[in-house]
Amino acid sequence: MSLRLDAPSDAARLPRFSRAERWVHRTTAALMGVCVVTAACLYVPQLAELVGRRELVVRVHEWAGLALPVPVLVGLASRAFRRDLRFLNRFGPHDRVWLRAALRRDRRPASRPAGKFNAGQKVYAAWIAGATLVMLGTGLLMWFTHLTPLVWRTSATFVHDWLALTIGIVLAGHIGMALADPEARRGLRTGKVSREWAEQEHPLWRP
Repeated sequence: MSLRLDAPSDAARLPRFSRAERWVHRTTAALMGVCVVTAACLYVPQLAELVGRRELVVRVHEWAGLALPVPVLVGLASRAFRRDLRFLNRFGPHDRVWLRAALRRDRRPASRPAGKFNAGQKVYAAWIAGATLVMLGTGLLMWFTHLTPLVWRTSATFVHDWLALTIGIVLAGHIGMALADPEARRGLRTGKVSREWAEQEHPLWRP
């Protein structure tokens, strides 16, 4: 009896993310988490003393950083993933309206029009993609020290360290917003969201 009652509710949910997209997100999140945790163990003295084995931590950090772009590159084989990348890369007039409302802290749904992704998600995706590429480039300069002049390595270390701190702060904000929206998390976990949530948070999205 309960199965029959649950079936209509599940059928009413809207498909939001494919299995490939969820895999890309989870794998990227896991690799980013490893990078952040190992970086903290390298730069925070108390953690470095607690964990020890600095050479191993360095190697894990380096290889996790190198692997960070791999899930996205593999995900390009998915048509759904490529389609959503196009959505993330396009800003329209409604996105400017959304950003102005966000700056005014206007939380009324009518003031924040959004398609499948809102303007905040688009800005975050663009920023984190660029930051990841910069971290990868500076990390390689720091890794292969014999291939570059000292001034390059010094500059790369400065950029890498401060950008890492910025990424940590931005990721904390990203996680905090995700924790505040259970339905968005459910969409990333199951691939489906409720129609009510979609109409309120992403009224311009047409699945």
